[in-house]
Amino acid sequence: MKELRAALAKAGIVLPSLGLDPVSLAREAPCPLVDSGRCPVETDRRLAGAVVR
Repeated sequence: MKELRAALAKAGIVLPSLGLDPVSLAREAPCPLVDSGRCPVETDRRLAGAVVR
């Protein structure tokens, strides 16, 4: 998650709700999932543009 946040920051993108999914951590054998949360449409467009490059 820290690496993703840093990579997004380099592209000028901030996902305010980026975090670990607490339910995935509560399992007997934790399998952490990154929750990118919700973001504004403009952030989503910037994210899509960064991925396509």
